[in-house]
Amino acid sequence: MKGTIVNAAAVIIGSGLGLALKRGIPEKYQNTIMHGMALAVGVIGLQMAFKTQNMLVVILGLAAGAIIGEALNIDGFLNKIGAWLSTRLSSQDQAGPSNIGHGFVTASLVYCIGAMAVVGSIQDGLTGDTSTLYAKSLLDGITSVVFTSSMGIGVAFSSVSILVYQGLITLLAGFFSTVLSDSVIKELTATGGILIVGVSILMLEVKKIRLANLLPAIPAAAIIAYFWPM
Repeated sequence: MKGTIVNAAAVIIGSGLGLALKRGIPEKYQNTIMHGMALAVGVIGLQMAFKTQNMLVVILGLAAGAIIGEALNIDGFLNKIGAWLSTRLSSQDQAGPSNIGHGFVTASLVYCIGAMAVVGSIQDGLTGDTSTLYAKSLLDGITSVVFTSSMGIGVAFSSVSILVYQGLITLLAGFFSTVLSDSVIKELTATGGILIVGVSILMLEVKKIRLANLLPAIPAAAIIAYFWPM
C-alpha cells in the first residue's frame, strides 16, 4: 500500500501547486497544455492496447464490462459524487461548481485506468516492489498541476479514487497471485489502454462517452483471458 499512498500524496501536492498557479496561467495556455496532454494520453492508450495477444478477449471484455457498467450506472454514481463535492466546495473554487465535479471525474479516470496503475499495484501486492507506482506518482503529480490549473480543486479529490482503486488491486493481488499470469495481465492492460484512448477523446471534447460505465471491462477481460482456451 505504500506506493499507492505516495501516489495519492503526489496528486494532492500537485493539485496544491496547480491552485497556486491557477491565476498565473492564461486560459489559452491552459487549453493548449490540456490538448497536448490529451494527445499524449491517447498515444499511451494505443501503446497499451497494442500489447494484446488476443483481440477477441479484449472485445468480449469490453462488451461484458459495458453491460455490467450500465447496469451499475458507475458513471452516474461518479457524477453524483462530483455534484455533491460541487455543492459543498463551490465557494472554495472560483472556477465554478461544475468544474469541481468535472475535475474529480476526469482526473479519477486518468489516474486509475492504465498499465502503471494496475501492474504497479499488482507488483506492490505480490512482491512489495513499489518502483512502478513511484514512477506513476511523479507523472500524476506533474499532470495534477496542469489539471488543477484548468479544472480546479476537484482534481485533488481524485486522490481518494487512487487510494480505493489501487489499494484494492494491491490487496487482491496478494490473494490471487496464482491467477495473474502474464497473458492475463497483457489482456487486462490492453483493455485499459482502449479506455485510456476514450479518456483522450473526452479531454479533447470530441465525443461524450460514459467511460466510467466501461470500467468493469478491465476485470472482465482478465477473467475471460484466464479461462480462454490456449
